[in-house]
Amino acid sequence: MLLTAPLDRVFLEIGPLTIYWYGVIIATGAAIGLWLATKEADRLGLKKDLLIDFIVFAVPIAILCARIYYVTFEWERYASGPFWKVFAVWEGGIAIHGAVIGGILTAIVFSKVRNISFWQLADIVAPSLILAQAIGRWGNFMNQEAHGGPLSSDSIVFDIVPTFIMNQMTIDGITYHPTFLYESLWNILIFVLLIVMVRFNPLRGEVFLTYAIGYSIGRYFIEGMRTDSLYVFGDFLRTAQLVSVLSIIVAVILIIYRRKTTSIRYNDVPEQKGKKGNKKKSTNKKKKK
Repeated sequence: MLLTAPLDRVFLEIGPLTIYWYGVIIATGAAIGLWLATKEADRLGLKKDLLIDFIVFAVPIAILCARIYYVTFEWERYASGPFWKVFAVWEGGIAIHGAVIGGILTAIVFSKVRNISFWQLADIVAPSLILAQAIGRWGNFMNQEAHGGPLSSDSIVFDIVPTFIMNQMTIDGITYHPTFLYESLWNILIFVLLIVMVRFNPLRGEVFLTYAIGYSIGRYFIEGMRTDSLYVFGDFLRTAQLVSVLSIIVAVILIIYRRKTTSIRYNDVPEQKGKKGNKKKSTNKKKKK
């Protein structure tokens, strides 16, 4: 039963400008993730501004891809309305899988241009990415979205989940599964796992690929509980579940392949490359006696 009014979605209003909690929380998660990734890049000996340069390109491209992904699978909804609604990101409607795809494509191009290892960049960013996702899910909390089906009045969830969360998940007198919370907690577990992995100096690429597998496992099961899923075909195949299964398969194959083809470890010194991608020769020559 709803005990209090839902929390206001608006963070701040300045004249005609309205700033929503959703955007503030997403930005906060991205800022914390950037700080964490920058510290790790510095520890590994990469240039301090490398991650900032990457984020400058990755964030807008990720947001664009997240919107394109969402609109593509909800096209019938946007085709029947005003065209400008396609660009109305402030009304909600971005998909994390689209953002991740955009981020990966950006990382591939960025690593080629800057002559660094894509796998090293991906490994550094992975823990920050999953942490940002965990924080970002609370934007869904403020918007009363990304929830599951209705809860029965005697559900154990009421005894476990804090009242303020259940209040926010009560819409028109019906309380729904706080699936945003389930995913946020799962993402935090994956974040801890990745941080522990780093301490054991795994093969380069395995931190990112473990992120892909871990996140996809949780998303597959949690997606099955949600009521706002995107579908590939009618109401039969959920898009996020299909992408999750494909992500797991590809990540496992890549782990097996890389274990047979590389011995480079996470903590290995980054390769110094020239403009054409060739390794620079050492300038420290032994003096002749």
